Amino acid sequence: MASPTIAIIGSGFGGLAAAIELKKRGHDDLVILEKADEVGGVWRENTYPGAACDVASPFYSFSFEQNPHWPHRFSRQPAILDYIRGVVDTYDLRRHLRLGAEVASAAYDDATGRWTVTLASGEELVVDIVVSAVGQLSRPAFPAIAGRETFAGPAFHSAEWDHSVDLAGKRVAVIGTGASAIQFVPAIQPAVGHLTVFQRTAPYLLPRPDREFTPLHHKVFERVPVTARAERLTWYAMVESLSVAWIYAKPYARVLRTISRTFMRKQAKAKPGLFEKIWPDYPIGCKRVLFSDDYVPALTQSNVDLVTDSVASITPTGVVTADGAEHAADVLVWGTGFKATEFLAPMSITGRAGRSLHDDAWKDGARAYYGMTVPDFPGLFVMYGPNTNSGGGSIIYFLETQARHLGAYADATVAAGAPLDVRREVEDAYDAEVQASLAGSVWSACRSWYRQADGRITTNWPWLGVQYRARAKFRPEDYEVVPVG
Repeated sequence: MASPTIAIIGSGFGGLAAAIELKKRGHDDLVILEKADEVGGVWRENTYPGAACDVASPFYSFSFEQNPHWPHRFSRQPAILDYIRGVVDTYDLRRHLRLGAEVASAAYDDATGRWTVTLASGEELVVDIVVSAVGQLSRPAFPAIAGRETFAGPAFHSAEWDHSVDLAGKRVAVIGTGASAIQFVPAIQPAVGHLTVFQRTAPYLLPRPDREFTPLHHKVFERVPVTARAERLTWYAMVESLSVAWIYAKPYARVLRTISRTFMRKQAKAKPGLFEKIWPDYPIGCKRVLFSDDYVPALTQSNVDLVTDSVASITPTGVVTADGAEHAADVLVWGTGFKATEFLAPMSITGRAGRSLHDDAWKDGARAYYGMTVPDFPGLFVMYGPNTNSGGGSIIYFLETQARHLGAYADATVAAGAPLDVRREVEDAYDAEVQASLAGSVWSACRSWYRQADGRITTNWPWLGVQYRARAKFRPEDYEVVPVG
C-alpha cells in the first residue's frame, strides 16, 4: 500500500496532534474535517465570560511547540485559541483543512478495506484511515428537568454562550457548579442585578496559583529556553501528583482535603452558613478538583444566593426547587457539563460485516485498546477516546502519546499493504484490567461525568500519565492484518 489516505474529524488539540505526527512521518495525503468555520475545538466553542484552562499553559500545550509568550500562567480562552491557530499555520495544516464539513457517518467496506465518510451535505470521501478527534467534552448536556423549554427569557448553555444577551441588572439563574460555572459565576456577578446559583453537588476547590507573565518573563523564556522547559516540568510534576494522590497515596489525598477545607472555609467566612453548603460530602478526587480563587468570594456577595435544594421544574419566569419555592429569573444559564460518555456521537460508525460501533461494539459502554482502536473496526482510530481522560493531568500529554501510536499504526498499515485490526483478545484483556482497577478507585465513590448511568467508568485512565505513555506504545503483535476482498 502506498501512503494511506486519511480523514481526521475535528480540529482541536487532538486532531492537530494527529495531523502533525502523520505529516512528520510522511503521511501527507490527509484531510482535516471541521464542522465549524474555524479551528479550535472546545477552545473555539467555549467563549463564556472567564473561560480559561485549569492546567498551567506551559504544560497545557504541545511539548514540541512551546510558547514563550503566554500572557498568563493559566491562560484564558482567547490566548489558547490563538495558540491553536498558530500551530495550524506553523505546521502547514491549513491546506489540509476543510471547514464547514460535518461528518454524519463512516462505514467500512469489507471488499475494499476502505472507509466511506459521509458528510452532512451528502458528499462522500473514500479513505484508508479515519481518525476521530471529536473529544469527550464537545456536546453540551442538559438535565431532564420538567418545563425546561418553557422558560420565557433568554436561556443558553455555558458552552453556547449568547453574547447578545445583556446581563447588566438582570436576575440570572445558573444551574450547575462544575468547572465552567466556577469560572463564569465570578465573571458575571459584578454586573448582574441578582444571581441565583443552583448547586447539586459541591466541588472541592484548591487555590489557583495564577500570575500574569510580564515582558521580562517572555524575554527569559524565549532567550533561555531551559527556563520554559523547567516551568513545564514543574507543572507536569504538580498535576501528576494529583493522580498520585487519587491512585497511590491516600494520606496525600487527605492532606489535599485538609488544604481544600481550610481554603474554602476561610473564603466563605464572610457569609455565615455558606461553608456548610459548599463543603463536599464525598471523597476528594471522586470528581475533578477545581482551582479557583474567586468563586467562593463571589458567592459571599450580597447579590448572590446559593441554593442547594434540588431543581424540580422550570417555569416561564424562573426555577422551582423541591421545597416548592420559585426563584424568579430573567436569564437562565445552564452550567451542566457535557455528554462525556457518548463517544463519537452523533456520528454513525459501521465496521466489519456491518457491525455498529454504538449499537453492537459499545452497547454496554465505550471501550477501546488504550482508548484508540476497536476490534472489527480496522482503520478507525480514536483520539481522546474511552478511558484516556486524566484525573489530574493535561490531556495534551495523552494526545501526544496517542498521536505517536497512530503514526506507527499508519506506518504498519503501509508495510502490511492492508488494513490492521486490533486483536479482540488483546483488547478484552486490556479492558478487563482497566475496569478492574477503576472498580476500586476513588472515581467509583460518587456520581460524576466520569461514569455511565450503570456505574461503568468510560472516561478515566486508572493510573498515571507517565504509565500511559510507557504502556500505550504501538506493538505490531497486538494487531492482525485484515484480508480484503
